[in-house]
Amino acid sequence: MNFINVGTYPPKQCGIATFSMDLRESLLFNGHKVAVLAVSDRAYEYDYPPEVIFNLQQDQLSQYSQAASSINLNPRIDIAIIQHEYGIYGGTDGDYVIDLVKSLTKPYILICHTVLPRPSSHQKHILETLCYHASGIVAMTRHSANLLTDLYEAPGDLIRVIAHGVPNFEKQDARLLKRKLRLEGYDIISTFGLIGPGKGLELGIQAFAHISSQFPNARYLILGQTHPMLVKTEGEKYRHMLEELVKKLGLEEQVLFVNKFLDDEELGQYLYLTDIYLSPYPNLDQAVSGTMAFALGCGRAIVSTPYAYAKEMLDKGTGLLSKGTEPEELAQLMKKILSDRSLKLRLQDKALRLGKSWTWNNVGKQYVKLTQSILGPEPSVSQDGGTMSYAR
Repeated sequence: MNFINVGTYPPKQCGIATFSMDLRESLLFNGHKVAVLAVSDRAYEYDYPPEVIFNLQQDQLSQYSQAASSINLNPRIDIAIIQHEYGIYGGTDGDYVIDLVKSLTKPYILICHTVLPRPSSHQKHILETLCYHASGIVAMTRHSANLLTDLYEAPGDLIRVIAHGVPNFEKQDARLLKRKLRLEGYDIISTFGLIGPGKGLELGIQAFAHISSQFPNARYLILGQTHPMLVKTEGEKYRHMLEELVKKLGLEEQVLFVNKFLDDEELGQYLYLTDIYLSPYPNLDQAVSGTMAFALGCGRAIVSTPYAYAKEMLDKGTGLLSKGTEPEELAQLMKKILSDRSLKLRLQDKALRLGKSWTWNNVGKQYVKLTQSILGPEPSVSQDGGTMSYAR
């Protein structure tokens, strides 16, 4: 089958761009072809790889119908995959994407990265429209799937719950990694991802302050660079605020910033040397967290605020959830793990059992199965070699 992925794409640095690349590679691994329609912004010039056949400028409305026409006329495309997040498309709440889907004559799978439980009327209209025209809809949690049917009136028979994929990280020995990275003898707590206010890192630092004296050998690693779009608009204001908070709390020796974009190999090393993965998101409506999915894929002991994705993934004791977003609560949960090695090992085992089925190769197979249910065994081909439109 021949796919085209619509969304952000590397070298743009954002979670959906990484997701798009990983999904493409998983479909290639499963024997299919995937072109890319990349959504770009004005802030940067991106040097895209050859699989990108259309560069859609985010704020140019006319290009959305042009992109749809390009897909419709391309005989090497059977189906589109549209990554949806309100912030990556142009217009109010990203509503320019509606022009694209209404102009498509080929089917598309909609991947819902954000499903808001309390959307504005305009946000609700956008997602309802995208779901109405879709031939298949992917939610990453059961909670999101229920919201799609109950709130956004999406057809239940079109929805599939497919977990956020994780790289096939090679299992590594934590002691050797700590020695390699000069962290030997320390209990490592970490949080990773592109840094910005929504990650709750100030909450993580405040929580760590409550355990630092009792556990002097604990270190909190904040892994990742500031989100490039945030740097463009505000510079390093947020990171500097975090650094000032660390200084104010006297934690300069215990809170360490690794200020770089981590590739999968580096990320795997940091995750496997992590004793506690801390996920302190303050937005309790957060529907998906790729970073938590990665931590589960590596079988880490996790402490988290009770946002929507965490509540579903850490159910049945897979990790420890606070009741709210108070630093003291997160600190108490971290103390439990640091004081009880057997608890840490049990949490690691439960996390790994959940996350090991989420490798991208396995997730790719689920997308192939969904696509086959839409297209059938083989797409129909017209006499002139062009792919025909599919009924929805």
